[in-house]
Amino acid sequence: MHITAKVDYAVRTLLEIARAPRVSQLQIAAEVPALDATPLAQAAPVITAAAVVKADAIATAQRIPPKVLETVLAELRRADLVISRRGPDGGYWLARPAAEISIADVIRAIEGPLASVRGQRPEDVNYPGAAEPLQRVWIALRVNIRAVLENVSIDDIAQNRLPGFVEALTEDPGAWARR
Repeated sequence: MHITAKVDYAVRTLLEIARAPRVSQLQIAAEVPALDATPLAQAAPVITAAAVVKADAIATAQRIPPKVLETVLAELRRADLVISRRGPDGGYWLARPAAEISIADVIRAIEGPLASVRGQRPEDVNYPGAAEPLQRVWIALRVNIRAVLENVSIDDIAQNRLPGFVEALTEDPGAWARR
């Protein structure tokens, strides 16, 4: 599987936002007057949310070229993975909890389907003759990719608490061997 630089940057961007210091809902409401005036904001319990993180802080922390980061953030915003606010107090924050954003979600937002064959989904590919079983190989590959990427969240990585199956897979010395 090929992980593009753009996907790598997107995951690292979300990790930076997820690791940002937390602020309370009341602090957020005080910073955004429209939120403070809503009855929902006034009656809501105090919860914590990720702080607003500026793009230049992300670019510096992860050594991502600023122009590339702008593109990545725009795609993450279109995919409803981040929310942005303009202005001197602006920046980015996660659109939902980091535990609810899988690595698969990020890849799909940036590059599309996890597995494709010549630009088609594996279930849409048909082969004649001796190659006919190959479609099932591609589908099995997709199942295995999903098994990892859909079950590792941004929060798992940000908190350095990878799922046990990831630890087990990477403990095998063969996992580290180039082939």
